[in-house]
Parts: sequence; C-alpha cells; structure tokens
Amino acid sequence: QVQLVESGGGLVQAGGSLRLSCAASGSRFSIYVMGWYRQAPGKQRELVARISSTGSTNYADSVKGRFTISRENAKDTVNLQMNSLKPEDTAVYYCNAAHPLAPQIEFWGQGTQVTVSS
Repeated sequence: QVQLVESGGGLVQAGGSLRLSCAASGSRFSIYVMGWYRQAPGKQRELVARISSTGSTNYADSVKGRFTISRENAKDTVNLQMNSLKPEDTAVYYCNAAHPLAPQIEFWGQGTQVTVSS
C-alpha cells in the first residue's frame, strides 16, 4: 500500500509558477512509477507527467518545456514544477503511483486544485 498526499496547489495569474509536491508513505516508494494527472471540469483525467524509478520522464505535449517532474527517493517525494502557467492548466492535479511490473496496482492522492487566472 502507498498513501499519497499532494500539496502546493492554489490560485496564480497566467504566466506565473507553482510547485506541487506529493508525499508518499508506505512500502518501497522508490520502485514505483510516479505520475501527475489532472482533471478539468467536464473533462477526462489526463496524464501530465510521469517519472520512472530510474528518473526517465515523459510529458504531455501541452506541458512540455513548461513543467518539470522530479523525485526524491530519500524523501519519498515527487514534485511538479509548473512555469508559464496558462488558464487551460486549471484543474485538480492528482499524484499517482503505479507498480512498474503490475500497472493495475496503482494508488492515487486526493488531489489539489490549481487555478490559473487570465
């Protein structure tokens, strides 16, 4: 079991920055593929960024060059640095942990709201 708690959301003007953090507790954080997803009102949840246990990353096209995902295995933490924010980035952001060999084994945080005003 992995418990995930997000923090760092809030209200920011377009062009601004926010840093989201996800603190994990439970077993073997370092082996999990960690991801950030988001869900805007009326839309499906979508992948924002993902980082493997070895640090390999991938990003949604819409955030490439603006967002950076990182992890600190010693602190059981994964972060999402969001720069040059746009109103269309407004959503609830969720932290996700997926087992690398059994992706059906995954855990979610409760979500944190990010609102970008124009």
